[in-house]
Amino acid sequence: MQSRRSGEPPESFGSLPRALAEQLAARARTRRYRRGEYICHAGEPATRLFVVDSGRIAIAVRARDGRESVAAVLGPGSLFGELPFFDGVPRSSDARALTPVLLGEIDYDAVREVIDEQPGLLWDVALILTRRLRDTDEALADAMFLDVTGRTAKRLLQIAGNDDEFSLPVTQEELAAMVGASRERVNKAIATFVRLGWLQISARTRYRILDRDELEARTRV
Repeated sequence: MQSRRSGEPPESFGSLPRALAEQLAARARTRRYRRGEYICHAGEPATRLFVVDSGRIAIAVRARDGRESVAAVLGPGSLFGELPFFDGVPRSSDARALTPVLLGEIDYDAVREVIDEQPGLLWDVALILTRRLRDTDEALADAMFLDVTGRTAKRLLQIAGNDDEFSLPVTQEELAAMVGASRERVNKAIATFVRLGWLQISARTRYRILDRDELEARTRV
């Protein structure tokens, strides 16, 4: 691991409020994870939070029978692992690298030190938690009101970000878990997008968005 001790916060911290980003970046250590490697597991004690520098992370929960549901896919700039900082409860979900990943890791003790020195930064933390709650509300609304085709379109757009061409960083099974449907139904939705001329697929995992407006329209409830 390597620590950051000077200079501007890395770009990935730029999604956080600036004052908090500067303080956390100065105390962060970097660590690399291989594709498929777990960063943390549900039920284990938590001692640090994470900011994604590069790559993509799956936040997932697992049923007793082994079935996995991917609750979120996080990209550069995303912060996770912060909830046990407040309540001391073990982690509630798994975090797994979907691609090679570079993370900034900050010990909870260092975060407490920052907040003790500058209590006003708690407002920045509250903003982060508010965003997380809004994301949760949106995910619940999607599950209730969007059909499989709409949820598939939304997940593909989230993975693509601002790029029209992208490689799918997950397997078909993982994408299905993200959508919350069977692999067959998700593949049928993607085939529909291709047939309508909204999406192009080459080499199985290389995607090109041909009509972003139509895909976005399909995600609206």
